[in-house]
Amino acid sequence: MYTPAHFEESRPEVLHGLIARHPMGTLVTHGAKGLDANHLPFELRAQEGAQGMLHCHVARANPVWQELANGDEVLVIFRAGDAYISPQWYPSKQELHRQVPTWNYLVAHAHGRVTIRDDERYVRGMVGRLTRTHEAGQPVPWKMTDAPQDFIDTLLKAIVGIEIEITRLEGKAKLSQNKEARDIQGAGEALAARGERLVGEAMLAAASARRTG
Repeated sequence: MYTPAHFEESRPEVLHGLIARHPMGTLVTHGAKGLDANHLPFELRAQEGAQGMLHCHVARANPVWQELANGDEVLVIFRAGDAYISPQWYPSKQELHRQVPTWNYLVAHAHGRVTIRDDERYVRGMVGRLTRTHEAGQPVPWKMTDAPQDFIDTLLKAIVGIEIEITRLEGKAKLSQNKEARDIQGAGEALAARGERLVGEAMLAAASARRTG
């Protein structure tokens, strides 16, 4: 990923936070049949391994788990948000007319080594943890024991686990940091007013950091 210095985000705790809040990732692999991409919900266990471990599962019918060998290198892309930026939102544009549109975004790339986990205990534990995490906000959280045991057992046999040891984390927070603080502020306020709060608020924080840094 091309990352100019002013857009680079390398703090592990920040990247782990992005992944935890936006766990739907794109698993990019290069197996016997070439490049492939699968869109999967991941569980991050930040304290495992040197840089954290990612856990996910795929349908047994998905050939990706058979095309990978243990130890193969993979890439998982996590995107927190993105937004179009109009030059009209930059105060300096009104004075100098030397601005153009761009697109801002926040992403994390997790490079790692894969291990195929085709065992029921691993899959059951991971699915249980994912369920507890994402059901936590429900008034009455669903749990695996809500369904008949034989039904759950059948479904678990139809999926295969994938474990990824993170070997390198890289991040990019493109928030117009190459602009003046007033321009970052103006675009951030415009995004927030349009309801695009994730990138908008990140830009407002970047503007504040520019002024106080």
